[in-house]
Amino acid sequence: MKMGSDRIRNIVLSLRNFSRLDEAQMKTVEIHSGIESTLLILQNRLKDKSDHPSIEIIKEYGQLPLVECYAGQLSQVLMNILTNAIDALENLSVINQQDNPQILIRTLVLNSDWVAIEIADNGPGMSQEVQQRLFDPFFTTKPVGKGTGLGMSISYQIITEKHQGHLGCISSPGAGTKFIIEIPIQQIKSVQANIPEAHNIPLT
Repeated sequence: MKMGSDRIRNIVLSLRNFSRLDEAQMKTVEIHSGIESTLLILQNRLKDKSDHPSIEIIKEYGQLPLVECYAGQLSQVLMNILTNAIDALENLSVINQQDNPQILIRTLVLNSDWVAIEIADNGPGMSQEVQQRLFDPFFTTKPVGKGTGLGMSISYQIITEKHQGHLGCISSPGAGTKFIIEIPIQQIKSVQANIPEAHNIPLT
């Protein structure tokens, strides 16, 4: 009972951190705490199931400073990307019996003004045609009834418009998919120079 109550408490705290209902304004936050809260909410989907193995989460966290952002909105972006990665890995496991599904989460400082969050999976990857439409409203590759096609479109708006950052994708069929989130450490500096060059780290 104690273990169960502790788990419920942790989930409730994570949901509170995820939603940040008491932090509607932009504030400086610890990015890794937001990632961990999102992973805790998704932990049931990462476990071993009858039709697919558990999904391994690999973390390569850098030494990030506190970042000024809308924490709830950034958590929504992380949730959308991680959910899509899990969906892709589950489908691949069912079709091809993928026995080592992985999601890599990497954080790093790009320069004195910018940080990056990379989320990469070893799933089926995407064609160039799909990538070109990835952030279009209502575009989805999921079956009817399993996706609105708004998750990545909203995520793109949150990062580019609300945070003056960049959201990109690197993928190819059979080579997995990597999403790259780049946001300024302080929003007041986002209109200045020192914008990082296109960030491109191989999936492997």
